[in-house]
Amino acid sequence: MTTHFWRSTGAVLAGFVAVVVLSLGTDQVLHMLKVYPPWGQPMAGGLFALATAYRIVYTVAGGYITARLAPHAPVRHAVILGVIGLVPGVGGIMVAIAKPELGPLWYPIAIAVTGVPCAWLGGVLLHRSRQF
Repeated sequence: MTTHFWRSTGAVLAGFVAVVVLSLGTDQVLHMLKVYPPWGQPMAGGLFALATAYRIVYTVAGGYITARLAPHAPVRHAVILGVIGLVPGVGGIMVAIAKPELGPLWYPIAIAVTGVPCAWLGGVLLHRSRQF
């Protein structure tokens, strides 16, 4: 394996870990602050909108991180991050269909649908910042 392969893999992994850690960390803080109900209790629709909003921001950040660390083709690496994120996104949709009591179906659909464009946007933001 080449050095580029490992740097590319590390860049995508770093972006993925950033999105997961930021998302779950924010979830935990909001549970502790009692903005969200205790774990295992149902949430109201507006809280799912809040979760969607910060996950979108974190996915853009993950795309930016991935692009920043990529050894070449930064936007392509960010898009790869988004495509990889589709796997858990589609898994979330399947869980929501099987267990509708967990929350509204629109939430995992929104997470899956926004992942690739948001990661791409993160890569583009880095690319544009380097042009100035």
